[in-house]
Amino acid sequence: QVQLVESGGGLVQVGGSLRLSCAASGRTFSHYAMGWFRQAPGKEREFVAAISWNGGNTYVADSVKGRFTISRDNAKNTVYLQMNSLKPEDTAIYYCACRGERFTNYNYADQRRYDSWGQGTQVTVSS
Repeated sequence: QVQLVESGGGLVQVGGSLRLSCAASGRTFSHYAMGWFRQAPGKEREFVAAISWNGGNTYVADSVKGRFTISRDNAKNTVYLQMNSLKPEDTAIYYCACRGERFTNYNYADQRRYDSWGQGTQVTVSS
């Protein structure tokens, strides 16, 4: 497994922006797709965004399309989630996750495809 540490969460007003970072260690980062998921209070964890191992393909949930962007820097072993135009419904704990198989993207929204998870970072959007 890989160790993942998220950062960048916090309190922001409606319409504001945050950039989450997730630093990885313990695995050849550039070989694995990465994902971001979130869990709001009282709700199940849900898919937010994913990116292929080389950054060539990105996927985002319909609920955040046009507002959130996922990217990665393989030289820094880091994946990012840029969040713009934040809404109160974006309030959640955000988790990054590493794919369990190398060089695969299929079923990118399926949490079972990820075998390593960070501890999460809280994002709170106030209205």
